[in-house]
Amino acid sequence: MTDNLNVLRNALHKMGVQLPYLWRALGLIWDAARRWTVVWLALLVLQGLLPVAVVYLTRLLVDSLVDVMGLGAEWERLQSVLVLVGLMAGILILKEVLRSAAAYIRTAQAERVRDYMSDLIHRKTMEVDLSFYDSAEYYNQLHRARSGASYRTLGLLESLGVLLQNGITLVSMLVVLLPYGAWLPVALLASTLPALYVVLQHRLQLHHWTIRTTEDERRAMYYDWLLTMRESAAEVRIFQLSNYLRQLYQTLRKRLRQERIQLAKSQGLAEVAAGGSALLVTGVAMGWMVWRVLEGQVSLGDLALFYQAFNQGQSLMRAFLENFGEIYSNTFFLGDMFDFLALKPRVVDPPDPLPLPSRISQGICLEGIHFTYPDSHRPTLQDFNLCVEAGQIAAIVGVNGAGKSTLIKLLCRFYDPQAGRITIDGIDLRQFSADDLRHSITVLFQEPVHYSATVRQNILLGDIHANRSDAEVIAAAEAAGADDPISRLAQGYDTFLGKNFKGGADLSVGEWQRIALGRAFLRQAALIILDEPTSAMDPWAESDWLARFRKLAMGRTAILITHRFTTAAFADMIYVMDQGKIVEAGNHQQLLKAGGRYAASWREQMQRWMDASSPPFGADLSA
Repeated sequence: MTDNLNVLRNALHKMGVQLPYLWRALGLIWDAARRWTVVWLALLVLQGLLPVAVVYLTRLLVDSLVDVMGLGAEWERLQSVLVLVGLMAGILILKEVLRSAAAYIRTAQAERVRDYMSDLIHRKTMEVDLSFYDSAEYYNQLHRARSGASYRTLGLLESLGVLLQNGITLVSMLVVLLPYGAWLPVALLASTLPALYVVLQHRLQLHHWTIRTTEDERRAMYYDWLLTMRESAAEVRIFQLSNYLRQLYQTLRKRLRQERIQLAKSQGLAEVAAGGSALLVTGVAMGWMVWRVLEGQVSLGDLALFYQAFNQGQSLMRAFLENFGEIYSNTFFLGDMFDFLALKPRVVDPPDPLPLPSRISQGICLEGIHFTYPDSHRPTLQDFNLCVEAGQIAAIVGVNGAGKSTLIKLLCRFYDPQAGRITIDGIDLRQFSADDLRHSITVLFQEPVHYSATVRQNILLGDIHANRSDAEVIAAAEAAGADDPISRLAQGYDTFLGKNFKGGADLSVGEWQRIALGRAFLRQAALIILDEPTSAMDPWAESDWLARFRKLAMGRTAILITHRFTTAAFADMIYVMDQGKIVEAGNHQQLLKAGGRYAASWREQMQRWMDASSPPFGADLSA
């Protein structure tokens, strides 16, 4: 008994801690659907009062029928019976009308709340910086927040509505029972205490289980994604991974399913025991009321009223507690959602951001940079120094893992270094607004996004806030060398790309890369950063593109990150990276004469070209 009381006390304490989340959730619902909520509340009040009216009319109708049977079917008595029947029929019809209206209102309200909450989640995912995406715990929080934002918030809304409606009806029924004995409302409430204990204990166990299994749920979703999505379909088939992945999915889901079923089983057994005590109280109360009828203390109409009131009261109490349990459970999950919404980005704007120069006049410098990714113990950059002069095309080369792509993330201020500073024209990047800084940079990432949209829309996404003309879109595509593959598409720039939706055309890896280049070139930014821009191009296409790029980058500062030495040779300055540091610097001829790593790698790469067929266009093998 003491253990049960402790569980109940702890559950009530946790409920008190979670209560502020309930008020915050109600505030969000009010913000999302204010007018619909007012109408919804009015309907709930009406729906809560109508059952009481039915109970009273039942007593009057039964008593009127007894009079007719005992005193004769005179018209006046029959008329009163017919009026009562008509009133009851009218109330029943009104209940159905209100039920249908409430379903419509609830749907409209729920859709508004769903969209509003999803927007809050989307805003937060865009607000946090990239360091959060390096943490598995962030994805766990996001998974729980998504559940809280849609399913849990709408569940809370539904439960609160039923709770309010049932609460109004329950209070009315208690008032109806009070004249028959002050102990009856107390007995009715006491009969539901075992059910209250069961509900609170189960909801607490369910929440703990959900927290514990969040990562397992996400892992199961990952296996499902591998088995069903186009991106993995070819590799899963060629390596015959389907049975292996299905087994992983089924094993994980079997364990989760068994644990969830066990929770439901324990809850069901406890509910049976709690329901037995409630039935015992009902039997005692009904026996007492029948005895009073036999003694002539109350009428048959009173017995009918009492039976309906007490029976409905117990049903309402069970429903009340069930919905109370839903609210109790949902506050836990809403707590997860509000914890997610409370995440603060680590990359923040200064109180008074400086205006960015429209053109870089001096250059970009990274001075004494130390950077380590979150949850990593290996530094990516150590005492890193690099200066790129204004108007210069700089190439950065190096082995995988040297830290080249990290430079892009730091220059875009997706992260801040742990030590050192990055400057544009001598001003620390942290003195600028992050949005202004990013708008002044155009980037081709190593793995650009393949947007399911038309060719024109794919390119326009590079500067979506500007009103770019078709001529500018075409010019960007030509600069990227995408005009030729676009001309071969059935509808040209109006061709829908990707296979995610009906009627989409697919492109090769190189063609997708050129579309992404066109997107990057559309933005007339002061700084151009391209990560492996020619990796999917053949030597002839590379040579043609490099000639175009020289014209495009004129007057602007450009940084090329590449493994291709034929691309690097095109740059004004080449920087060789290794283990997070610059180990060589100079133009192509200077580095060949120096005879260092760059020269050795150049000769090795050119020799491979010679062995395969012929050297790339313009390649100099004399050094």
